[in-house]
Amino acid sequence: MSEMDLVRLNFNPQSLWALNVIIGLVMFGVALDLRPADFRMLVRAPKAVLIGMLGQFVLLPAFSFLLVLAIRPAPSIALGMLLVAACPGGNISNFLTHYARGNTALSVTMTAFSTAAAVVMTPLNLALWGHLNPATAPILKAVALDPLDLLLAVLLLLGLPMAAGMWVGQRWPAFVARAHRPVKRASLVIFGLFVLGALAANWQYFLRYVGYVVFVVFLHNGLALLTGYWAARIAGLPEVDRRAVSIEVGIQNSALGLILVFNFFDGLGGMAIVTAWWGVWHIVSGLTVATWWSRRPPAPVAAAT
Repeated sequence: MSEMDLVRLNFNPQSLWALNVIIGLVMFGVALDLRPADFRMLVRAPKAVLIGMLGQFVLLPAFSFLLVLAIRPAPSIALGMLLVAACPGGNISNFLTHYARGNTALSVTMTAFSTAAAVVMTPLNLALWGHLNPATAPILKAVALDPLDLLLAVLLLLGLPMAAGMWVGQRWPAFVARAHRPVKRASLVIFGLFVLGALAANWQYFLRYVGYVVFVVFLHNGLALLTGYWAARIAGLPEVDRRAVSIEVGIQNSALGLILVFNFFDGLGGMAIVTAWWGVWHIVSGLTVATWWSRRPPAPVAAAT
């Protein structure tokens, strides 16, 4: 066992609850601009959702497996990469898609669908790709997710805040017009503070193992963002959908990943550090990409004839 496998991160379960509350508040702000017609459009044209799910649960795990074979990181790091790739999309993706002028309704729908599908797909992908890699197979254990826990997560983090935000947006449109910009700025500040807090809590480990994980996570996250964007582009989706799919595939639910690491792998150092750093880095990269896109309005979607 390597030195990194002996590391135990400063993992505070209360911090995950705090993040969940923050995500719920941000989702409320994002939903202020949503209308039921946005979701009816997706029901009539489900192609974008299917492409997003394909990128999330088929392409990203497969490409992550190839990346692991190519760069050959330590086994615990490799298994952490495969675990992150097997997780569903993170709720932060909804805010980032909104900020990037992407299809927010598509992002919310993909997050909800991928979280529900994770009951089966996350353990399946982790078992499949983890067993296929001779380096990670010896440390792989069976992972089982509680469907009720995931259903509750969808309800609390997506359903309730989204319904409340849409109701307020329809009930008080004048308030929404005034609050839109302050809510967006407050969300950026909140996420920035959470990034700083996550770094500060594990600063000594970050400094010691920065060379092991930063480059790996940088490559992996970049691969995820590109996988989502090009899958959507090859499928012929409009730019607003490409941005949503790219961010959805590139922003993984690393909080779920950390819970699995500590519950099923005894906080295995390499897995925990990769998953935790991904949780920090994907916010930085996501905000960077979203800011770049926010300054470039997407081409309008042609009306169906």
